[in-house]
Amino acid sequence: MKHYPPHSHRPRRPSISIPPFHAVPLRHRTDGWTPLRQAEFIGHLATTRSVAAAARGVSMARETAYRLRARPGAQGFAAAWDVALASVRSEAGRARLDAALEAARAARQADRKVTIPELEWRVATGLWQVMLRGGRYVGVVRKPDETALLALLSRTRAAAGRA
Repeated sequence: MKHYPPHSHRPRRPSISIPPFHAVPLRHRTDGWTPLRQAEFIGHLATTRSVAAAARGVSMARETAYRLRARPGAQGFAAAWDVALASVRSEAGRARLDAALEAARAARQADRKVTIPELEWRVATGLWQVMLRGGRYVGVVRKPDETALLALLSRTRAAAGRA
């Protein structure tokens, strides 16, 4: 009869769910920060908790990741970044996580200052959901953004009615 050693149970980090986010609007370049590459970066960031390692994981430079985070329209990306790095082990970490989740919710809401080209970008790229299982990155899912589509339809109807 064979005897197998017991499984070594490593303590797992508490599972954090990264909220869906809009990709940062950029010009299309295959070697740049595509929406898929942005979502994969967030997934690697949640796993490694290192910006340099996550950037290497998507074949980009750490400096460009920080520049991408600072761009206009990157509120959702920055909030997802903060959630990926948040720790729930301390009281201060939980407070940072709550603030990041609130920022992610606010970034998903289309306010009145969103332009039609930005709404078109949101409709075309959709929302990106990073999938984590047991604290490990397993992939990304692109979901359509119906809210942006409805906002775009109402604005184009209003513009057509005025013309």
